[in-house]
Formats: sequence, structure tokens, C-alpha cells
Amino acid sequence: MQATPEVTRVYQNHHLDSTRWKAFTPRTGDIVIATSYKAGTTWTQAIVANLLFPEQSFPAPPWQLSPWLDLRILPLDEVIAGLEAQDNRRFIKTHLALDGLPCFPEAKYIFVSRDGRDVFMSLWNHYANYTDEAYDRFNETPGRIGDPLPRPPADIHTAWHNWTTRGWFDWETDGWPFWSHLAVTQSWWNYRHLDNIHVVHYADMKRDPAASIKGIADFLEIGTSTERLEAVVQAVSFETMKKGGTAYVPRAGASWKQGVETFMHKGTNGRWRDVLTEGDLELYAAACERTLTDDCREWLNR
Repeated sequence: MQATPEVTRVYQNHHLDSTRWKAFTPRTGDIVIATSYKAGTTWTQAIVANLLFPEQSFPAPPWQLSPWLDLRILPLDEVIAGLEAQDNRRFIKTHLALDGLPCFPEAKYIFVSRDGRDVFMSLWNHYANYTDEAYDRFNETPGRIGDPLPRPPADIHTAWHNWTTRGWFDWETDGWPFWSHLAVTQSWWNYRHLDNIHVVHYADMKRDPAASIKGIADFLEIGTSTERLEAVVQAVSFETMKKGGTAYVPRAGASWKQGVETFMHKGTNGRWRDVLTEGDLELYAAACERTLTDDCREWLNR
């Protein structure tokens, strides 16, 4: 492992294009919010937005202020122009592993992860409810590298088997038909000691939102009074965000059947316990054994 992160891989598929970061010029104080997927990205964007803009004085909806830069279907020139036009402290979203993402010393990185079993349950709801328009955008937007995103199987257990035993990229062994949640987590875990990387677990955010938000604020060097912290906790509660979801959900949920209701489904952990079989869990354990170090595996799966 290198002393500091380096870009050693290119991630390009129906969703991703990691090379788009070459067009980005960082500023001192930039914030990058990273997850694999379905691990608290939108929640963390909401936290950062409410910390940066007291009383929700957003100059634009947070999902517009904080674009997913490596999402290949968004016109890159428009995304970069939008970021360049911002005179506020910027916060950008990514779903890349750290070996595919530039680590700028002038930026701060927040990485959030979640027990893979919970990630999958949320991902299944997300994947199974894409609209036809969404599939067309992922698969027909010019420039796609590799195979199209397939439609989901009828059975959740088939999807689980694929997700735990197949990799989309040659260097992965799980995550199909997206990319490896486990490999993304390990890539960030390896550099959690760096001063400009802050690693957070979704379960800790659920257990003690105030402490997690205070930790993020301290990392970003944003002062918070008790009253301000309480206001942010309330503003980013699941119930509040679901009511005002169009401010946070990309394209107001247009890519999913039932829109925001589908995207912000439950936000809970542990639903896998009533769905996954013993055999399913053995597949997950094997995937973790292949990809994660012991300490990362212990931290993640809770």
C-alpha cells in the first residue's frame, strides 16, 4: 500500500466514469462525500448542506449543489460549469473506490459505509424500481464502456447470489451488476488515518446522529453551538428529509417508480434478517473473507 492514495485504476461502466475527475480543479476547503452506494450518501450530503448553510439557506437544492461527478450520464461540461460557478464551500459526491479517485491535499473527504447486508436490501429496492427512462439513460447515453445494466432478476435471492459472487470489473469478485461495495470500503479503510479523510459508519449515524454530525462538523472545522447542532439533527432526520425529499433526491426521484418514496424507502438496518437464508449469508461471509482485512470486516459488519 502506498503512503498516500494514488489513482491506479479506471472505473467505467454503465454508471461510472472515473476519468471525469480529470476535468475538476479543486479549491481549498472542498468537501468530497464518498460511499459505494446505498450507505448514507444522501443523508451525509444533507448533513453537510445544513452545516454549511444555516437555517437551510441553500442557494440551490442540495442535490444540485452536490453533483455526482463520476456519474457518466450527466453532461460533464455542465457539471464542471456548475461547480465553478459556486462561490460557496463546495461539496461533491462520488461512488468511487479510493484507487480510482484523486486525493487532493486541499480537500476533505468523508467516507460513509454500511453493513453490506443492509446495503444490498436498500440496493435491491433501488435497482428493482428503476424506470424504463433510467435504464435508457444508463445504457443508451453515448460513451458507455462495457455491457449495459441488466434488468433485475425476478427473485431477490438470485440478485443476492450475483451480488456476492460476481464482480463487474476484472479485479472485483462481488458487486455485480454495479461495483464492489466491499472493495470500495477497503480502499478507504486503508487510508482512514490520513488527516483529510474521515470515515463514518451508517450504524453509528443511526445510533447517535448528534455525535456523528458533531464529528463531521469538527472534521470540516465548522463551529456548532448546541442549538445549531439540534437544528441540524432535526433537519436531517429521516422523517423530515422524506417530507422534503425533492431538495435532496437527484432529479426529484424521477429515475424511480414512485419517485422520492422509492428512493427514500426505509432507512433502517436489519431487514436482511427476515430475507436472507443461511446459504445466502455464507456467500456474504466468503465475499468478505476474499476482500476485507479482519479489522475492516469487524468494523463494517454490525
